[in-house]
Amino acid sequence: MSNLELKVSGMNCMHCVKRVEKALLELPGIKEVKVDLQTGMVSLDKPDDLSLDEIKAAIKEAGYQVES
Repeated sequence: MSNLELKVSGMNCMHCVKRVEKALLELPGIKEVKVDLQTGMVSLDKPDDLSLDEIKAAIKEAGYQVES
């Protein structure tokens, strides 16, 4: 498990935050997601067997873009 922080663009309300959280919590092994709406930063503990591409794809599918 490793801590991962991503800058996500397109979030502008609490509904957006909940969509990103829901999308990430549906991925295997992710237990907790923290989203800071003001900074656009998303923090989570990434399981070793889950790729960064899978995480980015889940965020994109929810309607948002990963900047970093």
